[in-house]
Formats: sequence, C-alpha cells, structure tokens
Amino acid sequence: MGILSWLWAAAVAAHPTPPAIWAESAMVKVRPETPPRFQPELELTAARNEFASFQVVLHGGSAGLRSVSASPPGFEGRRARIHGEDVLLYREALLDITTPTPPGTAGRWPDGLVPDVDEVVGEKRLAFPFDVPAGESRALWVDVHVPAHAPPGRYSGGVRLKGAGFVASVTVHLQVVDAVLPSTSSLRSAFLLWPPHVCRAFTGDPLCPVETQVRLLKRFHRMALEHRITLASGFPRQVDQPTWDLPDYDTFASRWGPFLAGRAPNRLSGARMTAMQYLGPGNGASLAEFQSQAEARGWLSRAFDYVGDEPPYGTSWAEATARAGLTRTVAPRLRTLLTTTVTELENHGLLEDIDLDTVLVNFIDGTLPPYVGNQRPKYDDFLSRPGRELWLYQSCASHGCVPGEPPLPENTPGQGWPSYMVDRSAAKARGMQWLDFVEGARGELYYQTVGLLSTAWTTQFRFNGNGDGTLFYPGLPSIIGGTTEVPLPSLRMKLIRLGMQDYEWLKLVSDAGDPGYARAVARQLIPHAWAVPDDGAAFDRARLLLIRRYQQLRPECAGP
Repeated sequence: MGILSWLWAAAVAAHPTPPAIWAESAMVKVRPETPPRFQPELELTAARNEFASFQVVLHGGSAGLRSVSASPPGFEGRRARIHGEDVLLYREALLDITTPTPPGTAGRWPDGLVPDVDEVVGEKRLAFPFDVPAGESRALWVDVHVPAHAPPGRYSGGVRLKGAGFVASVTVHLQVVDAVLPSTSSLRSAFLLWPPHVCRAFTGDPLCPVETQVRLLKRFHRMALEHRITLASGFPRQVDQPTWDLPDYDTFASRWGPFLAGRAPNRLSGARMTAMQYLGPGNGASLAEFQSQAEARGWLSRAFDYVGDEPPYGTSWAEATARAGLTRTVAPRLRTLLTTTVTELENHGLLEDIDLDTVLVNFIDGTLPPYVGNQRPKYDDFLSRPGRELWLYQSCASHGCVPGEPPLPENTPGQGWPSYMVDRSAAKARGMQWLDFVEGARGELYYQTVGLLSTAWTTQFRFNGNGDGTLFYPGLPSIIGGTTEVPLPSLRMKLIRLGMQDYEWLKLVSDAGDPGYARAVARQLIPHAWAVPDDGAAFDRARLLLIRRYQQLRPECAGP
C-alpha cells in the first residue's frame, strides 16, 4: 500500500462515513461512484393512466450495507389508495462497460432491472436481498401506475428499507392531475424484434420450436405495450426463413389478435399495437392476401410493408423500387415504408410509391452536408399527399457507427444526439419523442430490440455502442429466481416510456388549443436535433409546464 493510500485508509478509519439513503428522480443514472446526498422526500406529478417513476439510492458509507431489502410503497390519498400491482419495485443491475460508446466513459452503468415481483407472470424474484459495498452507491427503481379511475389529488407513500442493523424509509408525494393518458400511444412505433435472438437467449438454440416462440413472444409483446411501444415484427420466424411462420390467418389471429385489438392482459387497459410489419413472402399473391385479411380483421390501418432499408447500403435502389412497385400494384391499400430522405425519394422516382418516409434524425436537422440545418420544410409537399406520413429513427449515427473514428463534435457535454445507449445520460433516451413531436413525425422506427439479448447481462457492445439494438434482458430463473422465464425491461425502456408519455402531454396541450405553446416548450428544451441536453431535470420542468398549460386550457381539469 502506498503512503497516500495508507493515509486515506487511516482517515476513513478515524472518521467513518455513515451510509446514506435518499429519494432520487428517474432522470439520474446512479453509478457506483455517485456520491451520497440528502433528499429524504420527492415530489411527483402524473395523470391518471400514466406511469410515474423514481429511484431510491443507497450509499454504503465507510462500512457498506448488507442484506438490504425493500417493500413496495402504497400511496394513500384522501379518497383512494394506489398499491398492489400498480406499484413495481426493481433492483438496478450494473453493466460493466469496458469499451465505452464514444465519447463516453468506461465503468459500471445501471441498466438491467431485476423485479421484486415481475409484471408478466407475477412471480417473486431475486431483487432482494443485496449488499451495497463500502464507498459505493446502488439504486432501486420504482414504477407507479396511476389507475385510470384514481381520484385527482395528493397521494403520499414511503419505500421502507431494512438490512443488517438498520431500518430506513424515503417518502414520495404524488400529485394526480385530472387528465387521462390513452393506453395506446398516440405516437405510433415499430420497434423490431428478431425471434431467433429470443430463442438463443432463452433456450440456447436460435432454432427453437414455433410453440416456444409463441409463448415467449407473447410475453415480450405484453412488456412492450406496458412501456407504450409496439414490437411490430415480433412474430415467429426461423433463422433460415426470414418470413413469418404463418400456418393460416385464423391461427395468427388467435395468437396475436388480442395484442392488435387491445384485449391482451395489461396494466394499460386496452393498449394495442400501433404498427404491424408484413413479413410474408415477397410475391404478389401473398401480399394481396395479406391486404385482404388485414383489412377484414381491422389491422390494415396499422400494417406496412418495409420495402427497403437505407438504400443503397442495406438494400439497393433497384430492389427497393421493385418491391415498392409490386406492393403498390397488388396491395395498393397496404402502406409502404422506406428508410430514406424525401430528396432521395424524388431522385429515384419513388414519391408515388412510398407512404411512410422514415428519416434518420441526423438528416432532419443535421450538421453535415447535404442535410445541414432544418430540413423539415422539404417534406411539406410529400406530406400533403393522401396517406403520407413522416417517421423518424435514431441509430448508431448518434454516436458514430465505425470504431476508431473521432467522436462526433456535436456530442459534447450538455448536448448531443438522442441515443438509446446504456452509457449515455438518461435525458438522451428521453429526447427522441420530443423531436418526433416537434418535427411532426407520426411514428418512430427502431431497428432491433433483442440484438444481443443472449449476452445482455455481460456485454451489449454492437455497432460501436453499448446497447445498440438491445432494450430487453433475458429473465432466466437461473439469474432472477422464480420458475418462469420472462423478458425484463432495461432502464432505457423506462426512459423511452417517459418520452412517449411526454409526447402525450405535448399532444394534449396542442389538441386543447395551443399547439404553438407545445412546440415552444419542446424547442426550448431541444433547440436542434443534435442538442438534446443532459440535464434530466430540464425534461421534468418542461413536462410540468405542459401540465400547467393543459390545466389552464381545460380549467375543469385543474383539480383541487
């Protein structure tokens, strides 16, 4: 031991630091090196049918904490109580990152969420007990779903913690406002999922049987809908068969119809899928049959044919043009989706054949030629055509897809592109839906959600980023306890849900008569697509501005 280390150890021994426990916002990523602070209470605001989230943080002090467990709070109001399955408690697991997403920092970052009782099958899991090492911090995540029938008013609750030699609690106050968020998101989403990755993570074999895929994928769909996103491609497929396993449409409807119709079990009652990707064979007869079946069963308005990906890189322009032309000819009411810009659509003669122009966020308000500055006005003519929509997506372009390249100059402290990476600030994962709103996007695409599901607990480094294409964790009984395998959410999924709920508040204010105010709040928070702040509290302040403006516009909803 060096002399400085010896002196530090001696100082700690002479003046031990007590442990600390405090309530924390959802907008802080609590890492082991997070210092202790004093905040025994927290104030939250939420609508009915909205999720309010917060954290409870423990710092071990000089001696550490052992055998820590926690009890989920019940929130008491004057006329009602929020408790039971509407309050979920998780332990935040740490992902040890050795190669950071540029220009990030290596180390341990919170992301996987181990439930006390899981939200899919309701089994007790191994969130507790756990230890907090000396000199380090650990965190719990708490979700509170405000029931749709909860009376407006102030509710209070406390998370009670106990461990070897201590008992403690933190208090949270929740103001429920007289507004209701819809169970089905107003912003459509197509978050994609490749079933063989699910098979590999849960069975060890990417070629698991269709019956196994159906069982697992139903749980993934439920988890996604509870986080206000849609797994638009989450239907059984095999590694050697990129099209879906579809014995007949009646069987398909019996399996997946409840998720498309809003009848599947969910705390967001009536939540239904907002998008559905056609995954059948690329021939005219199959496309025409799908259009007919989807129209008859009420799915067609949400269905799309993904005719090509980022041409000329993922798909050639010739392939994208041929597929779009085929679909338009044999299934003219099935909408077509292509990831490109409107300029490229025009250059390749595709303005008539593409319905959902899905644009990389870096190209809608960019920093590099030919997309420098606000490009949104270029889409007005396209969007004036019947049935046309603008969608957005973010990708590894937010941090740089190629290892070894210099970090993007936009990603400096306090600003940068929206990002779903583990080792980015909480704010970066919440910003995308604000940009969707301000740019007038009707939907959001994400290319993959289970890319490295099989290694999610140990590494998610892909396309030069940590977590790129992986938003779930495999909840195997060998890891989380219980007897049933379930998907687990990441902390980033929780943050994306906060962004989806922010979108609802922006829309509520806009629909209530003040779209200019909603846009102004969004633009003040994120002045450019490349300027998403790292200040999580700024998102909470902006959301409160929207809530107050909505109450002014709808005085009957102002509450007591």
